[in-house]
Amino acid sequence: MKKTEYAVVDIETTGGNASGSRITEIAIIIHDGVQVLERYETLVNPQKEIPLPIFALTGISNDMVRDAPLFDDIADKVLELLTGRVFVAHNVNFDHSFVRHELSLAGLKWTAKHKLCTVRAARKIRPGLRSYSLGNLCQSLDIILENRHRAGGDADATAILLSLLLQWDDEGIIEAMVKKTSQDQRLPPNLPPEDFDALPEKPGVYYFYSQENKVVYVGKAKNLKKRVAQHFSGHKITPQRQNFLRDIYGVSFEICASEFMALLLECCEIKKLWPIHNRALKKFDPKFGLYEYEARNGYKYLAVGKLLKQQSYVEMFHSLHDGVNLLLKLAGQFTIDYRFIHYGTSSAEVVVKDTAALPDADHHNDAVNRALDFLEASRPTYAIVDKGRSRDERSCVWVEKGHFYGMGYIGSDMALTEISEIKEYVTPYSSNGYIMQLINAYAIKYPGKVVKPEQNIISENYSYDTI
Repeated sequence: MKKTEYAVVDIETTGGNASGSRITEIAIIIHDGVQVLERYETLVNPQKEIPLPIFALTGISNDMVRDAPLFDDIADKVLELLTGRVFVAHNVNFDHSFVRHELSLAGLKWTAKHKLCTVRAARKIRPGLRSYSLGNLCQSLDIILENRHRAGGDADATAILLSLLLQWDDEGIIEAMVKKTSQDQRLPPNLPPEDFDALPEKPGVYYFYSQENKVVYVGKAKNLKKRVAQHFSGHKITPQRQNFLRDIYGVSFEICASEFMALLLECCEIKKLWPIHNRALKKFDPKFGLYEYEARNGYKYLAVGKLLKQQSYVEMFHSLHDGVNLLLKLAGQFTIDYRFIHYGTSSAEVVVKDTAALPDADHHNDAVNRALDFLEASRPTYAIVDKGRSRDERSCVWVEKGHFYGMGYIGSDMALTEISEIKEYVTPYSSNGYIMQLINAYAIKYPGKVVKPEQNIISENYSYDTI
């Protein structure tokens, strides 16, 4: 039986992501687990300028690579060295993404069938060290590291590290890690495997943390373990993805009763924490508001304009068109003089210039008040009561006058005489237009889960388990 051979790889590059950067140096050491069988090292002409910070780190200058071979010229050799061997690197997914991309640009299709990350292997076989960066590991394990931040020097040190880890590996950890099906090999280098292993296969919300223990991403899932694993699969090499994976140092979770509850909690947490890598939900913020104010002349005005901090509003809108539409309907329904409704402004400084035949101020203000009372009365108050995280509880969402008030869980054996009591048991959250879109759509789709104030008493026979 052929002995396992390893291709220990280290590269230097013009930047941190494979899609926008190029390799400037590559070293490949063929190793049988005991000794070096072959060694290959070369500078590479990246066909682009090397940034000054990269030169300061590696010492590789534009002059040094000017006459070096292009990656196209060495692609066949690199592929030959990698084929049939375990791809090994310190933070393996970084080096693998660059080499795979460069080979692809050279017209060669390749993906490592087996990979080994020496960062992860060292964490498992030698736990408890202060740091697992290559430099610090070499200090801790007395490995000679010459030519730091050069491909050859770092590859030599990684090969020695590999030999030591194989010697110390009494539990077959490395053999398990190099299997193609090993989930651990796909995890970001800084994410502790135990964090991933703790994830349940249940609906909920998950949180990714940075090295400073700050939340950098919040997501929801029907199956927490499966969804988190999806973040680490595939071969995308965009800067956003690589920066995202590099930032992940931990993951925690909150189990929810359903995907719907997880979706609401995700929205609330993103609005509260504003994680750096969450982008999708941020664009749903309302940008316009309906304002009511009384000017110095004693007349009340209604205006639709941009949302302003520290200024209270009557209603929020995603577009100026939606706000103007509602304002026109209110003006027509309650016969409000057009001179006292304004579009595109939220300023109380705008006053009527055409003062001919103004309506009686009290009569006019009463019409504005009736319009606002109608608007408030048209906002529904209701609860969505659904199954809980176990048979011993129910999930609850409370909507107060058209705005999301809060969500939470109550015991199935808890006797509620009025639905308004639900407010006492839910966790309050800030409302926004996007969350109310989700809640209203869910209420329409599942009317049997909606309980309204006019029902007053929640029936003891209400079948939560069959909802």
